[in-house]
Amino acid sequence: MTTQINQLTRKIAPAAVRKGRPGRGRGQAAPGRDGGSGPARGGLPVRLSVLFVCALWIVPTLGVVVTSFRSVDDANSSGWWTLFAHPGGLADLTTGNYSKAIEQADLGSAFLNSVAITLPAVFLPILIAAFAAYAFTFMTFKGRDTLFLVVVSLLVVPNYVAFVPIIKLYASAHLNGTFPAAWLAHIGFGMSMAVYLLRSYMATLPKDVIESAKIDGASHFQTFYRLILPMSTPALASFAIFQFLWVWNDLLVALVFVGPGDKQPITVATNNLLGQQGTGWELVTAGGLFSMLVPIVVFLTLQRYFVRGLTSGAVKG
Repeated sequence: MTTQINQLTRKIAPAAVRKGRPGRGRGQAAPGRDGGSGPARGGLPVRLSVLFVCALWIVPTLGVVVTSFRSVDDANSSGWWTLFAHPGGLADLTTGNYSKAIEQADLGSAFLNSVAITLPAVFLPILIAAFAAYAFTFMTFKGRDTLFLVVVSLLVVPNYVAFVPIIKLYASAHLNGTFPAAWLAHIGFGMSMAVYLLRSYMATLPKDVIESAKIDGASHFQTFYRLILPMSTPALASFAIFQFLWVWNDLLVALVFVGPGDKQPITVATNNLLGQQGTGWELVTAGGLFSMLVPIVVFLTLQRYFVRGLTSGAVKG
């Protein structure tokens, strides 16, 4: 009986709303304009501000792209923007910088080293943080809120503050200059963000599903593995993008805990292309663009999960 009433209400309510909807008078604004319910259009100052912000990102990137294809003489004699003033210079563009950068810095091996460092440094924090976020959200234990506050407060601590004690610990364990040194450093530095992001997302999940699983006799692990993980895919993908981009593009942690050598990642190898007198910067641009290919592919592939993970829980109702 209750189901029939609910179905009847759904049919009647839209008709009643349409019937009682007041007509638009002469003094009322049309939808979609300033006084309407549609999306408002930004004025000239807003558009100019957006174009300015976009230019701040696009212009330097365009300069890097153009410089990576210019010869050494052209890069040292004139700015990259002169190519647009004199289009005849397009014939002088070359891919020689890429071949030199790959050969001199051995970017192929450095690329594989970056993959070996990045993948464990992304998956391990997600695995550990997902368990922790589930405990902070759906389990009750003494000191839960205090412990969560302590974990989140570590976000304000700069990473470089912990470099000296970590190096001493690694020296005693003979880990300096190895992949595990970079793994442990990135896991520790990214754990607070992972726990905070995943816990915030899990708090928006329906509690009825969890209670139903408890009634059916599911354990915490079964609830976590069969229910929470599939529903938390957007948040997991969002953090995976954050962590991947941070670890792949990291130079400071790689220099401190891995350093130059056979295990150097692509960021360290690209940095070594720059000479002491500032020479070889056209090779640095080529190496930088070479290292950007993987992050771009990862971001474009997981973009829809990234947006869903960031916007989930922002609006309730």
